[in-house]
Formats: sequence, structure tokens, C-alpha cells
Amino acid sequence: MDLTEDPTGPMGGIGVTTAHGRTVVRLWGEVDGALRAEASASMAQALASTAPIVVDASGVTFIDSSGLAFVLQLHLAASETGQRLTLRDPGREVLEKLELLGMSGELEIEDQPAVA
Repeated sequence: MDLTEDPTGPMGGIGVTTAHGRTVVRLWGEVDGALRAEASASMAQALASTAPIVVDASGVTFIDSSGLAFVLQLHLAASETGQRLTLRDPGREVLEKLELLGMSGELEIEDQPAVA
């Protein structure tokens, strides 16, 4: 799956790939209800393996309740299958909304690795 942002395409997206023995679910741009089909396919793809899951939220510029529901449902499903899930480098937009829901302490946060 191509994870590059298409400036002529949608305003956001969800993509799944693997890296370093982990499944990476990358969110970018506006993560909202318009991505419902992508979210469903991405969740199935991420849960098809037993590898730990990283939700890379570093490129999120906006997230609404359906985007948060995707992250939280993926977290719940991963915990049910014994997969570890971490949220990588969420911006203030994501953190504030998780806090509003009382879920800020539920997800393990991982900082974006430094580029040498």
C-alpha cells in the first residue's frame, strides 16, 4: 500500500505497512468519518498478524470522533488478541481529544524516533 500523501486526493488517510517486526498503522491529515472504509480495511489488515501494532499519528492535523473511535477500537481489538499497541508521536490535537474522553492514560505513547 502506498503511504504517500496525494495532494490531489483526500485530505487525510490511513495506511498499513510493516517495519522492524511491527505493524504500522499510519494516520495523516484529517482523520474523520470520510475514512470509514479505509479504517475498516486497515483494522482488518493490522489485526491479521500477531505483530505489535504502532499507530503513527505524527501526521494528523485533525481527528474527529470517528477517527478516535478507530484508534480506540483498534486498541481494544489488539488487547483482546494479545497484541501490544502503541500510539506514536500524537500531536496536541489527538492528545487533547483523548483527554476529553478520559482515555489519555489508556494508550501507551511512543515518541517519534530521532533521525540521525
